[in-house]
Amino acid sequence: MYVVVGLGNPGKQYDKTRHNVGFDVIDILAKDNNIQVNKIKHKAIIGEGRIGTEKVILVKPQTFMNLSGQSLLDIYSFYKLDPENIIVIYDDIDLDVGKLRIRKKGSAGTHNGMRSIINNLKFDNFKRIRVGVSRPQNGQDLASFVLSKFKKEEMDSINESLQRSAYAIEAIIKEGIDVSMNKYNG
Repeated sequence: MYVVVGLGNPGKQYDKTRHNVGFDVIDILAKDNNIQVNKIKHKAIIGEGRIGTEKVILVKPQTFMNLSGQSLLDIYSFYKLDPENIIVIYDDIDLDVGKLRIRKKGSAGTHNGMRSIINNLKFDNFKRIRVGVSRPQNGQDLASFVLSKFKKEEMDSINESLQRSAYAIEAIIKEGIDVSMNKYNG
């Protein structure tokens, strides 16, 4: 069984913001695989279904970004997961809009949601997909930047990268991380 966690903040005011690309990818995966993400459980909204032959749980933590680890720890403990069957999708300001980075493991970097996950789980050997959202310009506050919506001229790139992220997750589940990395990194 795989658990796919998209990071974001709950609430309409955060819909389609840079910080919520993880939620957006979960929505695409759910739609593409006919999975209803509508159960409230483990401090999250979840949906259970299949991608290929694998059982999956799609997760949108409702703890707010900086406490995402609380929700994932609850899920990890309840389902007794193999860390290698956890996939986390989140925004990355160090990548240009439209770029993806798929990794087998790694540090949290500067991302508070990932820090929360690693601090709660006490390991970092889970798969992750970073979706580029670009950096703030001209001294703009980082928090207000990641909570902002994409510019009109960025929409084609971000929509394409969100769909590619969903395909990359499907490839991880069906064909393995190495195949997915070769197809979708960059």
